[in-house]
Amino acid sequence: MTSPQSPQPRADGGALPQHVAIIMDGNNRWAKARGMSGVRGHHAGVESVRAVIRRAAERGIETLTLFAFSSENWKRPAVEVNALMELFLMALKREVKKLHQHGIRLSVIGDREGFSEAIQKHIAQAEELTVDNRGLHLVIAANYGGRWDIAQAAQRLGRRVADGEFSAEDIDEEALDAELGLVPAVDLCIRTSGEQRISNFLLWQLAYAELYFTPVLWPDFGAEAFDAALADFSGRKRRFGMTDEQVEAQGA
Repeated sequence: MTSPQSPQPRADGGALPQHVAIIMDGNNRWAKARGMSGVRGHHAGVESVRAVIRRAAERGIETLTLFAFSSENWKRPAVEVNALMELFLMALKREVKKLHQHGIRLSVIGDREGFSEAIQKHIAQAEELTVDNRGLHLVIAANYGGRWDIAQAAQRLGRRVADGEFSAEDIDEEALDAELGLVPAVDLCIRTSGEQRISNFLLWQLAYAELYFTPVLWPDFGAEAFDAALADFSGRKRRFGMTDEQVEAQGA
């Protein structure tokens, strides 16, 4: 895997991102604007999840990572948290077979110990069922935080040093990147609802990502909105610290 600290530029001119990450924001505001409970907004957001997964697969995106539940989201009202857990479990029960039928591989990143045994069981079953699929790699970030992710990788490297596998001096960007290897460097990060921050999401992997902020609330973000984000990305020139001339020479 290429380290996100030293990515390899790809040619411009309509190139699609290999890895798209999305911060799905705005469910509560969408519901409140319609006089509904926040829970109804989360249910409406599931339709957008389905639409974006389908379009990402159709467009040949290699990896799609969705920020479903952050480690900070436990602070929300208990009623909403419980509803989100029920929705997550329902999705694992109902949607995974459909993903498998379409050749989509599912992975979940985050601290699973925070979830019920039932959710942990269905996550493991879903990953096992789809592990050999070679279509879109769908990654769900649940009970996830970017700082937690990096800290976990640092702990694993520390244990390897203690076991004598290598010395502390051998810990560099490549070694840390390998410990975070399930999720590759992000090319395009989308955030809906008009907020313009990354909220502790994939901090390492977002190092060179193009950021796309849209005012569209998540339940209203469908295939056309996803296409608009891809079109915006394809019009950008990614330099990675180089000059325009160097980028053009590599693309020649």
